[in-house]
Amino acid sequence: MRVLLVEDDDTLRESATAYLRASGFAVDPAATGKMARELAAVSPYDAVVLDVRLPDDDGFVLCTALRGRTPAPRILMATARDGVADRIAGLDLGADDYLVKPYALGELVARVRALLRRPDHAAPTVLQVADLQLDPATREARRGGRAIALTTKEFAVLEVLMRAPGRVLSREFIGEHAWDDNFDPMSNVIDVYIARLRRKVDGPDEPALLSTVRGAGYRLAPPSR
Repeated sequence: MRVLLVEDDDTLRESATAYLRASGFAVDPAATGKMARELAAVSPYDAVVLDVRLPDDDGFVLCTALRGRTPAPRILMATARDGVADRIAGLDLGADDYLVKPYALGELVARVRALLRRPDHAAPTVLQVADLQLDPATREARRGGRAIALTTKEFAVLEVLMRAPGRVLSREFIGEHAWDDNFDPMSNVIDVYIARLRRKVDGPDEPALLSTVRGAGYRLAPPSR
């Protein structure tokens, strides 16, 4: 899943970006409101971690602007201003949750995952297609009775596919949600990861779930009867 991290403190932004990426998220960091608006204008985000106090923007105003996008991302407000009035203002303007700084990086990741598991989001807590299961909270994947060992990026790509079962997803769509701005759309990296996933997900004696739709992209779906 792709996250926009808006934080003007260089040290916190760099450490939070590294921790989120190590936890399996694609992250685009932004130091200013202007940069955040520019990134949001060209990339879809599943969640936004938003600092209220920015050098060039009001986080509450930015929250309203981001919530007005389609599809609207989940928003986690993060700020040192921990007064009740600020919390109420952020939530009233559309924030989904509130995190007071300084915060533990583990809590940040847990809060983002919790937002993405809410019932009105794209998918239930444990994702399932046929006998394939993926648990974003525990980072575990299983098919039938066997565990599937996945790298962080393999997990991210499979999660994107499993959140849209049966749909044909283009390389561009997968790249937007499983990578950050370092992704090169002209490379064959997605094809490489799909090939790795196919070997791991579809065992020699199992019906194939992952298929290539020539000229369109990739699809993860239950086997046709």
